[in-house]
Amino acid sequence: MTETRVPILMYHAVTADPNDATRTLSVTPEAFAGQLAVLADRGLTPLTTADLAARWRSGRPLPDRPVLITFDDGYEGVHRHALPALAKHGFPATLFVTTGWVRGAYDTGGGLDTMLDWRQVRALADSGVEIGGHSHTHPQLDQVDDARLRAELTRCRDIVAAELGSPPVSFAYPYGYSSRRVRTAVRGHGFAQALAVGNSLARRAQGPYALRRVTVRRTTDAEEFERLVEGRTIGRTFARDRALTKGYAVVRRTRRLRRPV
Repeated sequence: MTETRVPILMYHAVTADPNDATRTLSVTPEAFAGQLAVLADRGLTPLTTADLAARWRSGRPLPDRPVLITFDDGYEGVHRHALPALAKHGFPATLFVTTGWVRGAYDTGGGLDTMLDWRQVRALADSGVEIGGHSHTHPQLDQVDDARLRAELTRCRDIVAAELGSPPVSFAYPYGYSSRRVRTAVRGHGFAQALAVGNSLARRAQGPYALRRVTVRRTTDAEEFERLVEGRTIGRTFARDRALTKGYAVVRRTRRLRRPV
């Protein structure tokens, strides 16, 4: 039997007027609403990250044409613009919050644009959006030492638990970067699954801590979006991204080797 391949869509900011730091990985509210309409018209069935991973872990069948809608970092437009569009279709989604970027008591001031506050995060959770972890300050986790790695994961998990009443069970690696050490730490902190980037479709064989996503950005037009959710020409669409990622991976491995013990 052919293995099911699932498009996991990765969004960041949803805004008509992004700043320079978030522009490339932002989408307009109109584009986002149109993309959800495509999912509805084509009969795709959105799931949360936790639901997909639980089904794959237990062997329970997936619904027809599954898809995941995920957001990274915690930009305010997810509440202002994305939530009404999701509610219109009754679609679930997953938001991975960088807890030190959310406005409120734990804010480190590192947010790249206008960020959510905790009241808005709770409203999203109450509306059926799964809230996952995305570290506390958004470092490249494979580049930090063990103490910093533990602190990033512990702080993120504990803040979400304090604000929402239960710890997050899903995680997304900042920048998509991980390593065996990072994945082991994520699992040890109680996260049952984690998402990378990879710009390809997710498969059960990737394992619950390395599920891949496809990037939706400001230049993703309607035709390209339809190809992404259909799983067509993804390799060609992201060929340049993959080449850059491979090159940068060599640089990052070299940095790790040179890092003092």
